[in-house]
Amino acid sequence: MKKILLIEDNQEVRENTAEILELSNYTVVTAINGKTGVELAKKECPDLIICDVMMPELDGFGVLHVLSKNIQTAKIPFIFLTAKAEKEDMRKGMSLGADDYLTKPFDDVELLNAVEMRLRKNDILKEEFQKDSKGLDDFLNQAKGLKELENLLSNEKRINPMPKKQIIFHQGSYPNYIYFVNKGKIKTSKTDKLGNEFITGLYKEGDFFGYTDLLENSQYSENAVALEDSEVCSIQKDDFFALLFHNRDVANKFIKMLSNNVLEKEDRLLKLAYGSVRKRVAEALMMLYAKYKESETEFTISISRDDLSGIVGASKETVIRTLTDLKEEGLVKISGSKITIIKPEKLMSIRS
Repeated sequence: MKKILLIEDNQEVRENTAEILELSNYTVVTAINGKTGVELAKKECPDLIICDVMMPELDGFGVLHVLSKNIQTAKIPFIFLTAKAEKEDMRKGMSLGADDYLTKPFDDVELLNAVEMRLRKNDILKEEFQKDSKGLDDFLNQAKGLKELENLLSNEKRINPMPKKQIIFHQGSYPNYIYFVNKGKIKTSKTDKLGNEFITGLYKEGDFFGYTDLLENSQYSENAVALEDSEVCSIQKDDFFALLFHNRDVANKFIKMLSNNVLEKEDRLLKLAYGSVRKRVAEALMMLYAKYKESETEFTISISRDDLSGIVGASKETVIRTLTDLKEEGLVKISGSKITIIKPEKLMSIRS
């Protein structure tokens, strides 16, 4: 049963609206002012919030502003109730991220239609899309159906073949696209003045990359190169920003998809700063194992020693010596550029 938080200072309106919703099989939690409403939103985590605009202590605009700053409440659909129908108020509410607007007095049908529509669209966005080009198409098509984005998202999405070692973008160039790996493996890396490379990210089929600098409107701080023959889908930045800024639902979904690797990067940098080379090599191998292992069979990856040293953050010679030690201990097998992980549990214990 869906839970709705109703924030309304007028007792008669609050009780009548709650009764309509409860008769339609919704669980309703009520708040008599904006301050109480914010506290209940954080505590109850409702599926939808209906909030009056004009209230003492904290008005509806203030409630939405506060909740939009909290990661747990920012994604909750939000409907304003107001006795004022001026366009200025409607524009202000929508610019803050409101999903809909009901003008008092409203009837049962108007209220229930608005609630049902917002909940249905939110459920659609909670679905897990396949992490391939079809999944991306499904996601973008859902985005089109939500708002007036149909004219913005047209034919700019392109899938480009990327042969091994193909450069996708350069450190120092300006971003015009966000990228999606349709097939293959991509690395991002930074190079210092001496030409030393540090690999900042590894991406596989279903991953987005190249979005951080686009969001910051700055030059690329890293390079992106295909590790093997790949296919990369590019989405023009205008379409990307349309998704982010024109629809709060789509923004929440997209940001969730894009932020999957943030904690992983932070954890890796911490281990890079404080771990021994042996631990860092084990960490790198387990990262590759977790990222690219697709079945329960023995895991083998082809990676150059230059790329592996770029992940570890140590010289190639040091990485080769450490790999030799791991091979002699029976944890890995090595054949040319191919590394086979034999005992992942042992590597796990080394990196811990």
